[in-house]
Amino acid sequence: MFFQSFFDDRLAQYAYLVGCQRTGEAIVIDPPRHSEAIIERAKKEGLNITAAAETHIHADFTSGARQLAEDLGAKLYLPGEGGEDWTYQYTDGLDAVLLKDGDTFSIGNIDFKVMHTPGHTPESVSYVLTDRGGGATEPMGIFTGDFVFVGDIGRPDLLEKAAGIADTAEKGAVQMFDSVQKFKKLPDHMIVWPGHGAGSACGKSLGAVPLTTVGYEKQFNWAMKENDRDEFVKQLLEGQPEAPKYFAMMKKVNKEGPALLNREDIKVVGDMVEFNRLREQDGALVLDTRPAKDAEKALVKGSINIPFNKSFTNWAGWLIGYDQDLLVIAKEGKEKEIRKALESIHLDRVVAFVRPETAVSGAETDSYETLTVEEFTEAKKDGNTYVLDVRNDSEWEGGHMPEATHHFLGHLWDEELPRDKELLVHCQSGARSAIASSILKARGFDQVSHMAGGFGEYERKGYDTVK
Repeated sequence: MFFQSFFDDRLAQYAYLVGCQRTGEAIVIDPPRHSEAIIERAKKEGLNITAAAETHIHADFTSGARQLAEDLGAKLYLPGEGGEDWTYQYTDGLDAVLLKDGDTFSIGNIDFKVMHTPGHTPESVSYVLTDRGGGATEPMGIFTGDFVFVGDIGRPDLLEKAAGIADTAEKGAVQMFDSVQKFKKLPDHMIVWPGHGAGSACGKSLGAVPLTTVGYEKQFNWAMKENDRDEFVKQLLEGQPEAPKYFAMMKKVNKEGPALLNREDIKVVGDMVEFNRLREQDGALVLDTRPAKDAEKALVKGSINIPFNKSFTNWAGWLIGYDQDLLVIAKEGKEKEIRKALESIHLDRVVAFVRPETAVSGAETDSYETLTVEEFTEAKKDGNTYVLDVRNDSEWEGGHMPEATHHFLGHLWDEELPRDKELLVHCQSGARSAIASSILKARGFDQVSHMAGGFGEYERKGYDTVK
């Protein structure tokens, strides 16, 4: 058996390539939209990807299952549990099988058994793998998707918080309790291959280790040790992170069928006249991907700055509308990587790329100030200032500045803020507050400053905080 995991560190998402070396067949579990690296690896190993399987309708990234079916003729193995509302709608004309609890299928001499594990979502399934070609008569491991992670389990509240489906969080938590009881009956030796690692918003405290075992999780995962259903439900629902805004769109897209990738090159705008013409069109947004230190003194008027780093995809999903055409300011050589990151959450409307020197050479620009902790602390004493803490709920609840008001970054486009005061912005380290400052400038606020080093540095220097 051939096995390799693939990790997208911007989405904290795992996909798996499993191949039978005797027959040359292979399957991809929870494929990303861009599966080129997986396909290339399969070819290198002499494997032909004949199938793809989904553990559930994903909320946090665009599935690549449909793309593999169209490009390679891959057979799709999809959850058929959860009822009509949780049924994939794009399977007409494709070779697709909807699976129920207890169903089995094989890729060469590798067997997969379906285990319905609802809770994160009603249709969620896990796949138990037995390497029959290697002589095994007992299962080796289980692909758990967003059911069991390293040290945690999947959150059951996304349907309610992100998709707006009322009264589903507690029901999902109860289902998760029952699914955990099924999981605890599995043999201790089985390997657990999760759908996500640390950094994912699909749980509270996911571990960074790429795999675990059933036995280890039984001993050390809090959810496996809590045997009281009511207490389990309470603990599971408490303290879940904010549900990213784009999750609702991902649920819809992955259920109805993601658009097939447009592989045509996107043009690079080479002059200011063309750039200004494009950015003045209705629905256009200028997305500046430069580091904040480069963008803060020369922001194209109306643009937002989300630096292209590990957190880029997350904040793009929070802050960019699916109805917006994107003009992306990017350094030469970054175009393909940025496009791939945006397309991984179905932000497909990139109209053009533009070099930073072109974008700022003749456009009207804006700026915000970066203050030291000492300068920020002094500035907030002025009665004509308004202090914004743009961290998440748990960070705010753990301690904040006495003068601050909580305005989470992901909601900043819509927050009501005073127009007659200087806005002083901070986060935990200074990265999110820089993004926030660009949002505020795009909204037309005149006086905006943010704090370098963030609340972490503020605390370390001994300034007053409250809870």
